[in-house]
Amino acid sequence: MLGEIRRRTTGGFKPFTIFLADGRKYDVPHPEFIMVTSRSIAVADKKGFIDTLDPFHIVSVKDLGTAGRKK
Repeated sequence: MLGEIRRRTTGGFKPFTIFLADGRKYDVPHPEFIMVTSRSIAVADKKGFIDTLDPFHIVSVKDLGTAGRKK
């Protein structure tokens, strides 16, 4: 999943949502809201607060506009 997030943050960024195993979700509306390292991901919210995520707990990543839609 770390590779998927890296791919989404480079070249042609499109807003996305990260979903964790415990049900939490993090919107990434712009590349300035995320930092990806070799072992963790830092996601900032619009107020400037930062959460550090363990990539092992990420279950899915979806485009921000489609994250809540049913198929």
